[in-house]
Amino acid sequence: MVSPHRMSSKKPENTSETFRIGLIQSQCSHDVPENIAAAVQAVRDAAAAGAQVICLPELFASVYFCQAEDAAHFDLATEVPGPLTEEFSAVARELEVVLVVPIFEKRARGLYHNSAVIIDADGTVLGTYRKMHIPNDPQFYEKFYFAPGDSGFKAWNTRFGRIGVCICWDQWFPEAARLTALAGADVIFYPTAIGWLPLEKETRGQRQCASWETIQRSHAIANGCYVAAANRVGLETSPGGDGIEFWGQSFVADPAGQIIAQASASASAILVAEVDPAQIEAQRREWPFLRDRRIDAYAGLTHRHENP
Repeated sequence: MVSPHRMSSKKPENTSETFRIGLIQSQCSHDVPENIAAAVQAVRDAAAAGAQVICLPELFASVYFCQAEDAAHFDLATEVPGPLTEEFSAVARELEVVLVVPIFEKRARGLYHNSAVIIDADGTVLGTYRKMHIPNDPQFYEKFYFAPGDSGFKAWNTRFGRIGVCICWDQWFPEAARLTALAGADVIFYPTAIGWLPLEKETRGQRQCASWETIQRSHAIANGCYVAAANRVGLETSPGGDGIEFWGQSFVADPAGQIIAQASASASAILVAEVDPAQIEAQRREWPFLRDRRIDAYAGLTHRHENP
């Protein structure tokens, strides 16, 4: 393997064009129409700043309702196609941008997913990714609401580049990132809703946030691709709990795992960063992790644990 100190800065020739991605970091309220209107305006602002592929945070249309188990929250779900996807398809077509739109999806009566709809720059819905890993932790009671995804890990050709999407808890699993990269994603988007429980922030907060950033940067390095995480920000409360303080700090990491754009921990923001496919090629030539994988030796990954 080539030492990182000997890596060439010269870009390979005959690669596809660069494109600009935008991440929207937002604070959400209980007012769904207000959240949607704010998201549409943020998309417009990101496009005006030069973003061509734009990602919203996880479940942006409402507060993070999974802090409590309440069947009334199922009324927040939307179908695909439906009014929400139709509105954002029209915005994508008008602005000629690609959108990653995370939704609470009603797939059928009694069947719901935490999903993201990928919309091309002509307004066409390219597909839906359904969150594969579903957490169930204090104030993150997602198993009550969401069935695990069955769409697998994919990538989509858009007008500007090939992208993959995973959602929040998926970002901790190297298998998810690897399979998305193997599907050809130049960039893996992670729409996210992650933060501190207020009572834990002082003792665990810095460590938790550092771990979150580190694991995603490692996905960029191991797969030689861009990683982009769009988080919420601000305190959201729910009955019977202390709320969650979403820590923001949305970021983009390049194929070497270096952060090239990052938002603050305290405010809504729009990040714009350039994705250069030539940089992906250069990184994978110099650190050829995909080449050197021992696919003949990984059968154990399909087992829950080595012990029966």
